[in-house]
Amino acid sequence: MTDHRPRIGIAGAQRTERERTSFYAYAEAVEAAGGEPVPVLLGAVPARVLDDLDGLVLTGGLDVAPEEYGERARPEMAVEPDPERDALELPLAREAVRRDLPVFAICRGIQTLNVALGGTLIQDVDVERGGRQAWTHQQRASRPDLPAHAAVHDVTIEAGTRLRDLVGAGTLGVNTFHHQAVRDLAPGLVVAARAVEARAPALIEAVEAPARRFVLGVQWHPERMWRHQAAHARLFEALVRAARERVRTAAR
Repeated sequence: MTDHRPRIGIAGAQRTERERTSFYAYAEAVEAAGGEPVPVLLGAVPARVLDDLDGLVLTGGLDVAPEEYGERARPEMAVEPDPERDALELPLAREAVRRDLPVFAICRGIQTLNVALGGTLIQDVDVERGGRQAWTHQQRASRPDLPAHAAVHDVTIEAGTRLRDLVGAGTLGVNTFHHQAVRDLAPGLVVAARAVEARAPALIEAVEAPARRFVLGVQWHPERMWRHQAAHARLFEALVRAARERVRTAAR
């Protein structure tokens, strides 16, 4: 059993070259952490998929449709919904948490997780807070000179959280590729980190579910940073470790 490589589902899309490149980055991070990456692509049946998985990664991408959390898309926001992914990943996230399957949710993934469990989102961070689109949390637009693994701002990590234990510090430098964020937390989730910024309240940058085996969501992209900073690699390692322990427990 010590040689078992847990099967980690990676939920996303490979419709375009950009999506495929992004997808492979998650797969590489999972494999480096000791897991076996398993694509979970559009059209999959969530309950059947999860029967064959030991853990799940919810990946980045376009926006969750506002209708999924009881709102309409506001025309002044830069909302780009992806109904195909919503149809798969919202029920997938709900069922994975119900089964206590280890879940690591990244960027769009943290938003999917929060909406799936009953939370809401900020449709556009800059427009809602400043009345204009400044792309303050989208470094492709604000800092195009920097590589994807560059840390462009810090997050403050809450004491007593799993994330704090994994990172081993109260702050962490992160990259940033989003224009939406968690607004109202879903039941069962707690804030694990917030952005370090002058505005109040600071944006939620990480969440977790204390009552579950392993449910962690982050707003940044550790799959781009794990080679450069060990703290980000430890997040994937923790997912694989939790998945492996779930397999061991089921075998007893």
